[in-house]
Amino acid sequence: MKYGFVIDNRKCIGCHACTTACKSEHDVAVGVNRTWVKQVEKGEFPNTKRLFSVMRCNHCTDAPCVEICPVESLFFRDDGIVDFDKDRCIGCKSCMQACPYDALYIDPETHTAAKCNYCAHRIDVGLEPACVNVCPEEAIVSGDMEDPDSKIAMLLARQNVSIRKPEKGTQPNLFYIDADEVSLIPSASTPPDDYVHSSQGLGVGHFAKEAEKMAFSNGDVIGALLENKKQYASEEEVLTQGAAKSVDLVMGKGRRVYDAPDKGILWAWEVSAYVWTKAIAAGAFMIPFLAWAFGFAEVDPKMHWMGLIIGLIFLAITGVLLVMDLDQPSRFLYVLFRPQWKSWLVKGAYAITAYGGLLTLLAAANFFEWSFLIAPLMWTTAVVSVIVAIYTAFLFAQAKGRDFWQSPTLSFHMLTHSVLAGAALFGILSIFSAGVESWLTYLQNILMLGLGINLAIMLIELTTTHPTEDAKRTVDMIIKGRYKKQFWFGAILLGNLIPFVLLLTMGSVAFVLPIAAVVILIGIYITEHIWVEAPQRIPLS
Repeated sequence: MKYGFVIDNRKCIGCHACTTACKSEHDVAVGVNRTWVKQVEKGEFPNTKRLFSVMRCNHCTDAPCVEICPVESLFFRDDGIVDFDKDRCIGCKSCMQACPYDALYIDPETHTAAKCNYCAHRIDVGLEPACVNVCPEEAIVSGDMEDPDSKIAMLLARQNVSIRKPEKGTQPNLFYIDADEVSLIPSASTPPDDYVHSSQGLGVGHFAKEAEKMAFSNGDVIGALLENKKQYASEEEVLTQGAAKSVDLVMGKGRRVYDAPDKGILWAWEVSAYVWTKAIAAGAFMIPFLAWAFGFAEVDPKMHWMGLIIGLIFLAITGVLLVMDLDQPSRFLYVLFRPQWKSWLVKGAYAITAYGGLLTLLAAANFFEWSFLIAPLMWTTAVVSVIVAIYTAFLFAQAKGRDFWQSPTLSFHMLTHSVLAGAALFGILSIFSAGVESWLTYLQNILMLGLGINLAIMLIELTTTHPTEDAKRTVDMIIKGRYKKQFWFGAILLGNLIPFVLLLTMGSVAFVLPIAAVVILIGIYITEHIWVEAPQRIPLS
């Protein structure tokens, strides 16, 4: 038994009865939708037509939302339906990042994730989903696809059908008859930031973006449309390869006229800051460990203690930021006590917990002079510190909705940032406790080598041919679009080139190392902020 949907676009009249029935059946709040009808106008006057596409959860066979959920709030039923349990959800929004179809949302009343669950409660008593019952044209067909006598199985056998984003490999069980890519592919009808029918909601959730209000106070609808046209042509020009194409999308070909409200930036500054503090926490141990293990420099015992203490402090800050990011922060312990082990959020939480415990145990071993424990603890803690540094790259890779995060270099990117952050931290501390000369030379060399590797990794990330249009658009946004000033002046010039030149030409001057260290840490945060936020600005539906 395997349930699915077929949307027959030959019959859909765009009446929104399915949306209304779904809201009524599940008491869905205003501003969010489990089912909605996307409307796109295609062509140029007078040869135009309006396309309707019913959007909802695809109940994927290989659902990335289920894999990334840290607490099994999302799960597969035996009949193939992807259902959810709001009482387990911690509001981490990972599922929303993982879904390529923008099907999930945060319920503004329960502060937990929700989506279409195929009206599972109706299926259990032999009824069809509410949207199927209410559709006046029978444009929505549901049923068991493995039953050859079912209507849906016969339709799938006889009709050419399309699915959304087949390249994601999720094996969606939502099929469209007579689909048009302008309607199904988000980038084919990219809207301006704000347009008429998206203004009905302000977004939802802990970090929902407030939609900018359109200038309708005087009833000048045409004026507002022209203002949107002007704004879109200027701000998004690089993403659509020229203002002319931008104008076509807004006023002519592929003009999106109705869609679900923008959910905004789901993982905001808290996530950027947590990646940054986590890098410092891991690097604070890595730097003295490398010097101790491989004889790169003589390590003052004070530096070992500073590394342990600062590592614990920034690890605690990381934990606070992680909890702050949750829409259900009171349930944060569910990650440890109700884990879903495929999720890298769970693996990361256990890695952070283990790292904190090892740092504490190592501090105790040093304090009580348990010399027999120090060497094995140092090596074990080093391994765990690397896991702490890079696990977020694997978490981002599970977020299949964000193509730019699928880069295989992301783990090297985060490991390099941890080493740089740790060396920069000790560079700042050299103001108060300089240590021996070999230590300062070691820090300077680590920073210069790390900056070179960091620039090389970013070059690879941004210039390697990207397999999807969404990833390419993210790169354009970073290097010549919305984030170009932050990237070139903040991440590249301030965070990499200036400190590299300072260390190369004036490294022997006492105050240069801490100055370079400060700007490196600023540059790391700016880079992480861009890498976290930019991919989330690509529409998924």
